Amino acid sequence: MPVAAASTTDAPLDVITIGRASVDLYGQQIGTRLEDVASFAKSVGGCPTNIAVGTARLGLKSALITRVGDEQMGRFIREQLAREGVETAGIVTDPERLTALVLLSVENDKSFPLIFYRDNCADAALDEGDIDEDFIRSARAVLVTGTHFARPESNKAQRKAMRIAREAGAKVVFDIDYRPNLWGLAGHDAGDSRYIASDVVSEKLRSVLPECDLIVGTEEEVLIAAGTEDISSALKTIRSLSPAVIVLKRGPMGCIVYDGAIPDDLEDGIVGQGFPIEVYNVLGAGDAFMSGFLRGWLRGESHQTSATWANACGAFAVSRLLCAPEIPTWDELQFFLEKGSPERALRKDATINHVHWTTTRRRAITKLMALAIDHRAQLEDMAEGDAAKLARLPDFKVLAVQAAKQIASGRDGFGMLLDDKYGRDALFAASAIKDFWVAKPIELPGSRPLQFEFSQDLGSRLIDWPVDHCIKVLCFFHPDDPADLRREQIAKLRAAFDAARKIGRELLVEIIAGKHGTLGEDTVASALSEVYDAGIKPDWWKLEAQPSAAAWAEIDSVIEDRDPYCRGVVLLGLDAPQAELEAGFAIAKSSRTVKGFAVGRTIFADAARDWLDNKMSDEEAVADMAKRFGALVEIWERP
Repeated sequence: MPVAAASTTDAPLDVITIGRASVDLYGQQIGTRLEDVASFAKSVGGCPTNIAVGTARLGLKSALITRVGDEQMGRFIREQLAREGVETAGIVTDPERLTALVLLSVENDKSFPLIFYRDNCADAALDEGDIDEDFIRSARAVLVTGTHFARPESNKAQRKAMRIAREAGAKVVFDIDYRPNLWGLAGHDAGDSRYIASDVVSEKLRSVLPECDLIVGTEEEVLIAAGTEDISSALKTIRSLSPAVIVLKRGPMGCIVYDGAIPDDLEDGIVGQGFPIEVYNVLGAGDAFMSGFLRGWLRGESHQTSATWANACGAFAVSRLLCAPEIPTWDELQFFLEKGSPERALRKDATINHVHWTTTRRRAITKLMALAIDHRAQLEDMAEGDAAKLARLPDFKVLAVQAAKQIASGRDGFGMLLDDKYGRDALFAASAIKDFWVAKPIELPGSRPLQFEFSQDLGSRLIDWPVDHCIKVLCFFHPDDPADLRREQIAKLRAAFDAARKIGRELLVEIIAGKHGTLGEDTVASALSEVYDAGIKPDWWKLEAQPSAAAWAEIDSVIEDRDPYCRGVVLLGLDAPQAELEAGFAIAKSSRTVKGFAVGRTIFADAARDWLDNKMSDEEAVADMAKRFGALVEIWERP
């Protein structure tokens, strides 16, 4: 079986992609005209940008060369690529031009209108000066895209990169990426147009072909690259100009790989079968396809294997709404290929969706030490109905943020639990701290059975939460509770889980079992098992201290068996004195899943009482809370 001629160099990067970088704004209403879309979801976009993300997700070391504007959308692209693991050293900030935008929608299963906002945009100004020779030489392959041969300066930039790559022994990959209106051949409202014949375009693209090692395109793209009218002659024309591996994408029919002479019967190539997937949105499918193919081709896999991976990645993309965010991770791809899916619409497969969600989180968090001051009822009790004291609660929570920030001191692994009843200003302050974890409660304090605060309609409440705020829900749950109560509690937790996944927010479930029953060695583990049985897989658990290492071992076993992608457990405090917490910490250290703690009243209760009674100044309150929080951090971090 033919395989990729993988480079033997030890270059630190597998692939550098070059070209478009935009912010995609996808219409969230499906089955309507773009004119009638009311809200949009934001993601990074542009063919080479999507491929940089896709290859990174699949385990390759990727980078992007492009330009972005010196504004919020440009910074979003740079930051999101960094979160995805894409090397951003090749991204140039253009002080004069804006980042490109694209508006997209799903009108039906055959119509996907889009508008490119690219008038004098940043990435279109890419020029030879943006191509650093040493950077190109650091990669085993460079990927150039058809669109960026449309303008003189970006054309020169890509050709310079190709020349350097070939001189260095690296591979050149060509994604034909034909968009007629980006060559000035169609109107602004024809962004979804896929093919308009043009001798000018064909002549330009044919001149690229001899310098390539891999050429990938749809039937329409192969036709425009060759400048012929039928696919067989187009493939033979390309072969006459280039010895490159040619991959013909055929949508739901998969692909055919040609490594050598083009046969008279095109089916005699290496056929990669497609997957029977419901088409939801074709936009971005080709970029996912290329990502999968490169994962195999650059690692020396057979063309058959590369084609399988490419077709599977494309299947994921067409079954979901967005572009780059929908490309599978390596774990997700392997899961799908090994186990398949009972759903033709992969976006409806809960198991695959969970793998996708947990392997594309915004950042890794290996430890978490949080100051919890999301308390509402407890602080209201301290205020004793005094309107003046109640009015001061928001100010006290801001002081708590100052204390936590002081102890965090810019380090990773710190955060807070804050509410939006009294903590609005505190949330603003906490959100301004870089890489500071924030969670907000949704439960009605003290409710059993569980009720949500403010409204039982979580979707309308959560939609305006920042994307990096974690949803926290406390449930008083004991395995020996009456069956009806447990069912009601589970149903409410399931509603929280479903809402979290729908809007893309992490979920922390806090289980307190000891308040309404005995706490044995298997009590909490049994409670967690019942939650998992309902298909609820929170990102975090928040649990009370356990009576023994054996109890933690039971919890570890349940979490690792039911959801190995779970971030882990944080310990809660329940107003316990420091010495008691220290003992609980020591026992919890035996656990493989406990990642830290989220403690509240042990830290803030005394300061809150004295501050509300005007016995303590702001500075003294901050100092007192910082001292207590710092002491717990020191205890937890002891070897």
